[in-house]
Amino acid sequence: MLKLYRLTPDSAEYWETWEQEHGEHIVHWGALGTRGTDKTIRSSFLRKATNIIQKEIDRLVADGFAPISPEEHAVLMIEYAVEGMGSPADLDKRHELEARMNELLGWTGLGICDGGSIGSGTMEVCNFVVDFALAKQAIEADLAGTEFGDYSRIYDERHFA
Repeated sequence: MLKLYRLTPDSAEYWETWEQEHGEHIVHWGALGTRGTDKTIRSSFLRKATNIIQKEIDRLVADGFAPISPEEHAVLMIEYAVEGMGSPADLDKRHELEARMNELLGWTGLGICDGGSIGSGTMEVCNFVVDFALAKQAIEADLAGTEFGDYSRIYDERHFA
């Protein structure tokens, strides 16, 4: 998977691609925080999907798109209160939330879920995001009114004291 971003004072955009099957690639792009648009590029007898995608990558890089290193991502934590070390139901909830966050953050260009932890009275789901404020807003809206809406806080682990 390749993810590129163009972040300016006026706009924030993402573009990504990944191989779905041999000779078939998905390209997904849009304004950061939106579902965006996607298309499938397939290899044919006369043209390889990888060559088509590389031309698009070259054009995007020339237009100011670039990857964002993992060190530049915010570490967005979603925390829940649990009793003691947590229950099997808590663990199931965490796994369901991890899948939900991968779906939400991935399809909006905001980032990825990196798993979670449970124990000592809390359960957390860890996410690496390119824009903390925008990701927090998207997550709050997505979780409102669901079984995941009872989180105790959402915070950036790098700035938590």
